[in-house]
Amino acid sequence: MATKIYVVYYSTYGHVAALAEEIKRGAASVDGVEAKLWQVPETLSDEALAKMSARPKREDVPVITPGQLMDADGLLFGFPTRFGMMPAQFKAFMDGTSDLWCEQKLAGKPAGIFLSTGCQGGGQETTALTAITQLAHHGMIFVPVGYTFGAGMFETGEVKGGSPYGAGTVAGDGSRVPTQLELQQAFHQGKYFAGIAKKLKGSA
Repeated sequence: MATKIYVVYYSTYGHVAALAEEIKRGAASVDGVEAKLWQVPETLSDEALAKMSARPKREDVPVITPGQLMDADGLLFGFPTRFGMMPAQFKAFMDGTSDLWCEQKLAGKPAGIFLSTGCQGGGQETTALTAITQLAHHGMIFVPVGYTFGAGMFETGEVKGGSPYGAGTVAGDGSRVPTQLELQQAFHQGKYFAGIAKKLKGSA
């Protein structure tokens, strides 16, 4: 049976969605792995989103329910930062997983994190660190990307998101799009994570 990787994300301006697409591609490049994109439910009104100039949600990516998390062999969670933490939309989704938590239905599943911030000091690491608490309470196994991306982790000649915790991008005022280097790290994370998830499933 194929190893199922779910890439679950929330994206306001499209930056996280772009990373999610590359992570999915990276995961699917591993033999015997199936990767699927999911969005978490929106909590803001259409009026509020319009005032924020948020991009419309992708109609080809289904909205996930908490119970569907159990179907995955590995989970990669992506979101933009809000004051150094995950946004309310993603937190609301995680708050809705209390039934799964009660019976530890997600315990033992590998999980990873990717994100976007407004600037390089805007929470590339704190957002990941504070999100790990969600994984810990569910008993999930956090899989960081570490420095396995090699030289790309040490690039200092250009603005770059991402950290040992997971892939990332810097959105700036919203007009900046993920660079090739950021997308390459996202692809690498998906591939690296899928390999580990596949090994864990095979040893179960």
